[in-house]
Order: sequence, then C-alpha cells, then structure tokens
Amino acid sequence: MAGCLGMAYTQLTLCPVSIEFARHLGGTSLHVGILGAVPACMLFLQFVSAVVANHLTYRRRLWMTTAICQRLSLVPLAFAPLLWRSVPDVVWLWLFLALTAVNQGLLHFATPLWMSWMGDLLPKRGLSRFWGRRHLWMQWAGAATLFLAAGLMKAWQQDIRTAFAIIMSVAAVLGVADILMFLRVHEPPVTKLAETRLRTVLAEPFRNREFRSFIRFMCFWHFAAMTGAPFISLFLLAEIRMDLSHLMLLWMFCWIGGALCSGYIGRLVERFGHRPMLVISTALKSTNMLALLLIPCRPDLAFRILIPVFVVDSILNAVFAVATNGFLLTKSPAGNRTMYIAAGTALAGLIGGLTSVVCGAMLTVLPEAVSIGPSLQLTPFRCLFAVSILLRFAALLLVVRIREPEAQTTRVVISELMGVSPLRLFRFPTGLFRSVSPLDASTDPAEVPPVASR
Repeated sequence: MAGCLGMAYTQLTLCPVSIEFARHLGGTSLHVGILGAVPACMLFLQFVSAVVANHLTYRRRLWMTTAICQRLSLVPLAFAPLLWRSVPDVVWLWLFLALTAVNQGLLHFATPLWMSWMGDLLPKRGLSRFWGRRHLWMQWAGAATLFLAAGLMKAWQQDIRTAFAIIMSVAAVLGVADILMFLRVHEPPVTKLAETRLRTVLAEPFRNREFRSFIRFMCFWHFAAMTGAPFISLFLLAEIRMDLSHLMLLWMFCWIGGALCSGYIGRLVERFGHRPMLVISTALKSTNMLALLLIPCRPDLAFRILIPVFVVDSILNAVFAVATNGFLLTKSPAGNRTMYIAAGTALAGLIGGLTSVVCGAMLTVLPEAVSIGPSLQLTPFRCLFAVSILLRFAALLLVVRIREPEAQTTRVVISELMGVSPLRLFRFPTGLFRSVSPLDASTDPAEVPPVASR
C-alpha cells in the first residue's frame, strides 16, 4: 500500500505536467534538460546519507522527517503563481527548478536509509519474487494515477497553473500518507561498521570486485540513457505536437506493460540471477529510442504507434528495476549497506544528470533540422535519440562483465524463455505474459511476508 501511494506521488510530481508547467513559465529545452537532470544531480546526497547512517542506531525518525519535508516541498510553489500574479514568470520558473532540486535532494538523502532498512528487514531468499510483486502493484498504481491526471488535464488544459496546483496538492496528501504507513513497521537496529573512518566507508564498495563491475555498468548506462530519455516528453509535445492529455495516457500505457509482467519477472530473477536479466533488458532497451527516431510528425498516428512500443519498454524497465534493486540488496553487506546502495546509484546518477544538462544545452544551439536525404531530415531531438541508441548498444560490453558467479548464463535464460526450436523462438516476448509457467510450481510456499514497502 505504501509503495502504491509513493508511486502515485512520484508520477504526479514528475509526469509531463511539470514539463508543460515549465514551458508555460517560458522554459526552453535547456530548462527541461535541467529539470531532467535535477533528480540525478542530487544523488550525491546518498553518500552523505550513507555516512550519517553509520552513526545511527535506528533510521526511522530521520527518514520520516526528511521524507515528509520532501513530500511537502513543492506545495508552496504550486500556489504561489496563483496568489502573486504580478511576479514575472521567470522568477517562478527558476524557483520551480530550485524547489525541484530541494525535493530530489531530500528524496535521495532518505533513499539509502529506507533501502538499508528494507535490506535488514526482508529475507534474501525470495527477495526478487517479493520485489516483483511489489513492482506489479506499483505499476498499476502509476498507470491509474496517470489516467486520472490525464482526465484532469483535459478538463483544465486552458489553465495549466490551476491544474498544476491541484495535482501537487493531491500528490502531497498521497505522499505523506505513504510515509506515515511506516510508523508501525518493525525496524531492526543498524549494523554498524567497526571501522568508521570516512575514507574506509567510502572506498569499501569500490574495492569489492563484484560490486565494482556493477557500478561501472550503471555509470555508463546512465550516460547512455540520459542522452535521450529526459527529452521524450518535450519531443512529443514540441515536435510531434501531441496534446498533454494524450501524452499522459501514453505514459499510462508505459506502466501497464510492467504491471502485467512484474510478478513473472521477479520469479525469473530469483531463478536465473540478476546479471542475465540485465543483459536481456539492456540488449532490447533501444526499442523506444528507435521508434522515436523514426516516428512521423502526426500526433494521432504517433500515439497509436507508440502505445505498443511503450508497453514493451515498460516490461524492460520492470526487468531492469527488479534486477538492479535485487542486486543492490542481496550483494550489499549488512554493515555499510547504505554506502553500497549509494555507490550503486549515486555516482551513476551524477553522470546521467550532467549528461542531461549538456544535451539540453545542445538542443538550444543545434540547427532546427539537418537534411540527410531528399525527403528525410534529422532534427536535434532525433540526433540525440540516434546517439543514445549507439551508446545503449555499447553498454552491452559492460553489462556482460558484471560479476555474479551464482547466476545462470544469458544463453541459458534465453533458451528457457524461447525454447530451442525455431518455431518456439517467435513466442518471445509473449512468453513473458504467461500467467502460468513451470516457475509457479517451484514457488516457495513460505514466501516473503507482505511487509509494507515503497
């Protein structure tokens, strides 16, 4: 339940309404690039959180205080432009970016505290199956939230400021309710390190050979993904001319695909390991960039074409999320777990954030279109998508080198999913949608208890 409420908050605060609000205030692609980079740039606070956590006995009070402040941080900005209409829009634009940075900074400070809490609380056996079920319900919650938000935007599309204020208010209520649900959740005490020198605490994840290979891949992957991902909504709004309500419905379909498959994906990760599932997801993650590169500038046709593309991409996102979270929680030791989690996400996020800002600045200086044929033009957005495709394929060279000795090989996993005969090969990825599979028979009846999680 808490995870579903947290997902609703996240979708309402980071959905395309924020981009449209920034554009309404006069924002350009540079501002959108900064907006996309802020969540990643603030990830350095995870390292600060990890250092603080090693001096705590319990995390609940600090985590809840930080998280509630984070959930309320955007509410003043949502109502300020309605109350003080004489203030120039550029002031509200930069204040919006600043408060978004505060919001994401508080989020990233709180994340390692919560993740280490869950890592101590949840048993490692069956963790990926539990994480898959959790992800399933969160994906449905995200889809439902975007559906309702799309209806709201259709009704208030002529008054984006009022719509933004309503959405941020609803998000704050749901977000605070998410945090308060943890008041009665059991918290084991922090497992402290005997050695607490800052240099030792910071360096430990990078000295771990298995974890270092994961960090290397995550850094390059964020560089590849953030070359194009932050600008998808802006591209569809500005170049394809898709209206905001249809864009939000498109993102809703993105969540539905993952919701259909997350439970099955969790069982796959539990059976085969994290590395082969990351390899498969990385190999196919260029699908959405390729579709955006080739999509025609017709909003109705683009909407119909992108629905199945986004559904497939959400399945791959679910694979990536379950596998990476599972790796972080199972490969990090109880002592210094917060620093392992920060090292696995924060450094990569900082690289991704810098990439987003640079790409946003490039969009403002690149020519409007470059002709590469008699009837084909490559716009700045499509240039970024093309570069992102190449980088995503290059990430395969690093993902296959993640060290996880107990995991199955990718070839074995693909053979299990597709079958060995040519005819059965065409069943993939439809096999991901099977509600009954041989894996169900091996599910441990003593599964992970339904502990509330985000």
